[in-house]
Amino acid sequence: MVMRTLAILLAVASVALADGAGRMLSYYAKADFPLTADPNARQWKGIQGVIAENDQMGKPTPGHRTEIRSRWTAKNLYLLFVCPYEELYLHPNPTQTAETNKLWEYDVAEAFIGTDFKDIRRYKEFEASPQGEWVDLDIFRDKFPPTNDWKWNSGFQVKARIDQERKIWYCEMQIPMVSIGLAAPAKNAGMRINLYRCQGPPSNRKFIAWQPTREETFHVPESFGRLVLK
Repeated sequence: MVMRTLAILLAVASVALADGAGRMLSYYAKADFPLTADPNARQWKGIQGVIAENDQMGKPTPGHRTEIRSRWTAKNLYLLFVCPYEELYLHPNPTQTAETNKLWEYDVAEAFIGTDFKDIRRYKEFEASPQGEWVDLDIFRDKFPPTNDWKWNSGFQVKARIDQERKIWYCEMQIPMVSIGLAAPAKNAGMRINLYRCQGPPSNRKFIAWQPTREETFHVPESFGRLVLK
């Protein structure tokens, strides 16, 4: 009987760990709003976010304490990243009119989002750079090799800016709800999410993760936390 109880407790703990420990709230807005990449803009004032300050292995990444806030409307999910940095590593030929494949090789903020709680290895990836570049990907980890279709188009929008004096860059994402599988979002609905940054040149590359993956890769959906529409 004791062994059976222990097995049940271990199974429950395993499920809990597999879904990540973090919880993030996204706050409702009645109407969509223009992207500013400004945490002091009216729509972002008073919005409490989460903090990412460790790398993917769970070790502190000093000087890169990242704040991420979220809002939502009937049509869109919004994410605002506040990104302190030591060094910038920027694409030499930036464009904001077409997506940039392999943008993750430069400075980026990233959101991995999944709304299928049964098939957690299928999710979407959204990236934005300090220069306003972007790429979105449809990820399927159970294919061999895993697929990351960067030609998939979500229709998401990006705004970014760099404050060189304060050594902080900001980016804001507007992600269509329908692109992540929520055609009719409602309060208390949830999604699986993790948030990351890649920062600095190859010789001094920094990685920041909201929920540590405990692996070198960010692509560990078992580590995702939850975002809840409030």
